[in-house]
Amino acid sequence: MIEMLKKFRIVMCRILETALIFAVAVLVLVVLWGVFTRYVMSEQAKWSEELARFLLIWISLLGGAAAFGEKAHLGVDFFVGKFDPSARKFVTIIGQLVVLFFAITIFIMGGSNIAANNMEQLAPALGKYGLKMGHVYMALPISGVFMILFMLEQVLETLLSKESNGKEAD
Repeated sequence: MIEMLKKFRIVMCRILETALIFAVAVLVLVVLWGVFTRYVMSEQAKWSEELARFLLIWISLLGGAAAFGEKAHLGVDFFVGKFDPSARKFVTIIGQLVVLFFAITIFIMGGSNIAANNMEQLAPALGKYGLKMGHVYMALPISGVFMILFMLEQVLETLLSKESNGKEAD
């Protein structure tokens, strides 16, 4: 079961990484276009700054979710490392459940609420192209879904692992 979950996580991470590579490439092009229009054409394209900001929001949130999938998220385990192995496993599970709770309440529930409430508000510069602020805020629940999937896999891996410290070598 753990192997199947790991394969699923790897596939989801690759999907996220591909989307992030594409988004960063578009971000670079948009910023270059904004710089070009500002300094060469004397007037910056109005949409370039806003699109760059929105892309940065999406990249940041999806990048955070990708970090969860790669188990590269920030963790301070100096003191936990000094605990008894059974206590380490318990603290690891508690930490994972706290992150899971945070992802559900803030990212999914809160993010879905803010996205739904702003689905009629047009983006200031990109609204004429049909972009609504709700589309920008959808980064919250989408990244939350990825975080929850990765955290559930990590909780199950910790619970089912034979090692008592909750960590398994990748």
